[in-house]
Amino acid sequence: MAKLIRAVAWRKIERPYTRKSKFRKKSFVRAVPHNKVVKYETGNLQKKFPHTVQLRSKGDIQIRHNAIESGRLTSNRYLEKKLGKIGYKLKVCIFPHHILRNNPLASGAGADRMSTGMKMSFGKSVGLAAQVRKGQILFQASVDKSNLEVAKTAMNRAKYKMPCSCTLSYKEEPIT
Repeated sequence: MAKLIRAVAWRKIERPYTRKSKFRKKSFVRAVPHNKVVKYETGNLQKKFPHTVQLRSKGDIQIRHNAIESGRLTSNRYLEKKLGKIGYKLKVCIFPHHILRNNPLASGAGADRMSTGMKMSFGKSVGLAAQVRKGQILFQASVDKSNLEVAKTAMNRAKYKMPCSCTLSYKEEPIT
């Protein structure tokens, strides 16, 4: 398996490219990479929890699908360990639609015969990313009042996996 290119190469938001079509002639991206985010909602999905801790972005950025999955895994594992399977609800609020492309240029001996340079520079699809704006919610964890500190710690753990600076916000919803 090829090594991942550093996240700094994909950090800047560019024009979103998602041209996937069921008709081959209209689909410019031939093969779309598999999305690594397994679940978008975990925990107890039926119960309404009164307190919500949200992880928000402090800037405009593209976040790759492997970073989103990593943040989800670490926060979900912590919540499940502390509160059990039914003591919380964790939601991933962003979806990776944007297709990342790379045009690798060959270097070294014989590179002139292999590389097309910028002549056909569309590139192969190498991953997916979510385009996030400033203040947008990335993750949210809903818990009871007694477990609020656990949810804050879980969101803090997810914050370390994100390639941007994030902030925590708190919301209380009255249950009707």
